[in-house]
Amino acid sequence: MKFTPQSITEGELLLIDKPLEWTSFQVVNKIRWALKRKFNIKKLKVGHAGTLDPLATGLLIICTGKMTKKISEFQDLDKTYIGTITLGATTPSFDLETPINKRFPLKHLNKEKIIEAKKNFIGTINQYPPIFSAIKKKGKRLYEFARIGKKIDIQSRKVVIYNLEFSKINLPDLNFKLKCSKGTYIRSLANDFGKSIDSGGYLSSLRRTAIGSFKIKNSIQLQEFIEKLKL
Repeated sequence: MKFTPQSITEGELLLIDKPLEWTSFQVVNKIRWALKRKFNIKKLKVGHAGTLDPLATGLLIICTGKMTKKISEFQDLDKTYIGTITLGATTPSFDLETPINKRFPLKHLNKEKIIEAKKNFIGTINQYPPIFSAIKKKGKRLYEFARIGKKIDIQSRKVVIYNLEFSKINLPDLNFKLKCSKGTYIRSLANDFGKSIDSGGYLSSLRRTAIGSFKIKNSIQLQEFIEKLKL
């Protein structure tokens, strides 16, 4: 990590492994603060190219300075994830951010039914974003409506699932690997998959491993990045 004030303002691309329970916005703020302090820069643009939920970990592309102009290009890239769908229950947020609100039987499920149902989630699909999401509607984030219990119409969107593999089926958990287009909500996929097999489903873990050709193996942990800046 050999940065200079000029290189930071001209534009650097950082691959950061986002820690659990951090928002993407918090990661951006932490990096901006650390860079400004290290190089004594008064104003610095820093942004990320694709949000990860607080309960997800993995690859964040962070851009500084003039590189922030390319953020939209990086956002358009395909994403790759690994994670776990837990069947037999649902949550309002479709993940563990909110507690379980309904439970469903699992006795009717087996590996063959699960593999067969998976076929309906490959290719172009219609998907409804979770109500607990940052998408704006009427000038507010959807999660703002959700937290006050207000119902609001959400438009579906077309997304592409290029590949979905279950690496392990150990009910109620399905460990998966997924490659998808931009704008795909993995939480919605978990919820929809549960419905398709007459069961509930929610996302119990998620890790982004790639954005286009950018890989998690080439990233750096946030805290390690901050510590190296101090050297």
